[in-house]
Amino acid sequence: MRAVARQEGVPLSLVVRGVASGRIVIPRNPRRGGEVAVKGIGEGLCTKVNANVGTSPDYVNVEEEVEKAKVAERYGADAVMDLSIGGDLDLVRRRILREVNLPVGTVPVYQAVVEASKRGSPVDLSPDDLFNTIRRQARDGVDFMTVHCGVTRSLAERLKGKRVLGVVSRGGAFLLAWMLKQGKENPLYEEFDYLLEIAAEYDLTLSLGDGMRPGSLGDASDYFQLQELLTLGRLVERAREKGVQTMVEGPGHLPLDQVEWNVKLEKAVCKGAPFYVLGPVVTDLAPGYDHLVGAIGGAVAGMAGADFLCYVTPSEHLCLPSVEDVKEGVIAAKIAAHVADVAKGRGWERELEMGRARRELDWEKQFRLSLYPEKAMRLRKERPPRLDPQTCSMCSKFCVLRFLGEMLKGL
Repeated sequence: MRAVARQEGVPLSLVVRGVASGRIVIPRNPRRGGEVAVKGIGEGLCTKVNANVGTSPDYVNVEEEVEKAKVAERYGADAVMDLSIGGDLDLVRRRILREVNLPVGTVPVYQAVVEASKRGSPVDLSPDDLFNTIRRQARDGVDFMTVHCGVTRSLAERLKGKRVLGVVSRGGAFLLAWMLKQGKENPLYEEFDYLLEIAAEYDLTLSLGDGMRPGSLGDASDYFQLQELLTLGRLVERAREKGVQTMVEGPGHLPLDQVEWNVKLEKAVCKGAPFYVLGPVVTDLAPGYDHLVGAIGGAVAGMAGADFLCYVTPSEHLCLPSVEDVKEGVIAAKIAAHVADVAKGRGWERELEMGRARRELDWEKQFRLSLYPEKAMRLRKERPPRLDPQTCSMCSKFCVLRFLGEMLKGL
């Protein structure tokens, strides 16, 4: 808590009250070795960004996934999630835990299902398989876990034919298929108290997953999404009673006009629990540019009170992201987080300093103040001014700051 207060430039009392009330979480598994950056997520703190990495059955390259995690850290991600479903899952997770100095999250149902599928059918896993996977990952030092506790049997039985795009959450879909096949309740919901025991033992932060999140604008804010949210609100209160840090995951695809009230609804229903949103993606029509679409939704969500933005890469909905896609996704999400923070009153001095540096045509200071100076420096170097080195090559000798500034000095 002291480290978070120093990092954020806020009073320690704000952090202490936030953690005590459950409105701030600090994901940190004490069993994890090495140095790990401390990150606070929640009310009154800067908006944070998560980057997803992970193998697929089609493409398994451990070194590349580790490099993606390192690139995400280099460009400002505040946390990394390993979503691997291909290859040696323990190896990938342990390498990422060792190689990055950030909180690391997982979705344990992925590994449980992948291992069950090797023995037969993915829907034949037992509740013990799932909870043993959670324990194994916790012992490795995972700091936070997405657990889809709000996907219930009643929702599964009502779902057929009720949505444009059905269920797009991988973890939610696995559990829905399991319930429909087994005719039983979701073990993460039915045995939530046992899950809390494990979380308390390992000081895990639980991220209550949005297994019924909309994957299409046509499904936004529907019965299934909102019913799951109501369930998660009740589970947040149970987790707080047991002293388990908990955040809540939010919708993926929303029209822009629904973003703000979705955030405020979560904050009301879940008693101020930190809100972790995927994007949100505010149009379905821009594949290849979904990192920009997610940044638009993320800025609005952050301004409304969302605390943690999950990045979206240009590859979203298309393919496994490359290292470059991860970089672009993190940059877009970090800019969105900064935009949201400025709207909430944080970071204004830096903005004003940039305005003054531009007024003075102080290029070096502009680069120092930039969120990502390397591209700005490269572009200026590629197309430098010819006629007046103090200006840029867009306005050149007709630079308004140059000639109007000189005139104003004489008044």
